[in-house]
Amino acid sequence: MCRHPEPCPAADSTDREAAAVLVAHPEQGWSLLCNGLLAFEDTGDLLPDGRVIAPHRPV
Repeated sequence: MCRHPEPCPAADSTDREAAAVLVAHPEQGWSLLCNGLLAFEDTGDLLPDGRVIAPHRPV
C-alpha cells in the first residue's frame, strides 16, 4: 500500500504501528495507517484481514 520511499512495516509485524498515518479521526478515536491497519486510541488494532489485536498499553 505504501507509495513513499521507505516502505511501512507489514500490518502483521510487531512494529506495525510505525506505519505512516493515511487518515486520522482523533474525535472518533482511530487512525488508518498506510499498511491497512486501523489503530485505535485505546491501543487496540484491527488488521486488514479482520483479526483483532487487543489493547496493549504499557504497564
